[in-house]
Amino acid sequence: MSLTVVTKTKLFNNKFSSISKSTQNKKIARTRRQRGYHWEDTLVKRFNALEHWKAFRLGSPSVALPDILCVNNIDSIIFTIEAKSGTGTTLTVPFDQIIRCMNWTENFKIYNTRKVILAFKFSSKKRIGKGIYERRELREFFKVWDVKENPIDIVCKYDGTTYSLNQGEKQIMNLKDYEMPFKMKKIMWK
Repeated sequence: MSLTVVTKTKLFNNKFSSISKSTQNKKIARTRRQRGYHWEDTLVKRFNALEHWKAFRLGSPSVALPDILCVNNIDSIIFTIEAKSGTGTTLTVPFDQIIRCMNWTENFKIYNTRKVILAFKFSSKKRIGKGIYERRELREFFKVWDVKENPIDIVCKYDGTTYSLNQGEKQIMNLKDYEMPFKMKKIMWK
């Protein structure tokens, strides 16, 4: 009889822990999405605060749209921006997101300057474990994609260097920094 009780207790504990893990995973995913939305919103506000610029968040990840579309009709400039934000030491932009940005910028031929910008934000806290963070400098990098290159997964490191991933293999790919028309933030926690 006690064996039956132990078995039922184990079954209950396993079921309870899987529900708990599922809930935890949902919270983690929601936090990641919120960071991304906040970074996109921040970039839109920075552009919209500038004279002659207008920026828009274009939609959810399920739609084949870039994260942000920015235009300056006076200077004939259009940017499509793929924004990545996180607490790790690397941030990745998948090749299909680069393709969708390229498709948008190339369709607006009326603009003289058409750029695909990869915007990376490394949070001022670095994740070192589950729910454990350490303080570090907030860093933002804006890299311009060379439309002559074939789209490939791009990884940006905390120091601002970039490389590509081709079937899991790292390859040298130094993307150029792009001077944004607004001021960038750098914050060091004390």
